[in-house]
Amino acid sequence: MRATLLSGHGFPGDRDGFETDLQRALETSSETDLTAVASVIVDYRGRIRLYQDPDFDIAIQEGVDLTMRLKREARAE
Repeated sequence: MRATLLSGHGFPGDRDGFETDLQRALETSSETDLTAVASVIVDYRGRIRLYQDPDFDIAIQEGVDLTMRLKREARAE
């Protein structure tokens, strides 16, 4: 995970966020229950996958366009 984030995959801030979240999870986990650590890894794995998805930028732009249209319509009322 660290190597992937260090190589620039993931969203801006994910590299530092991962380290912070991982440290917090490690501090709150017991030696026999690393569920919080696994959750951090799963979360950032999902972020990396989203960031690499070629359709992600299109989906974000569609959301931005829809938001702008709804704001214009609300102002026109």
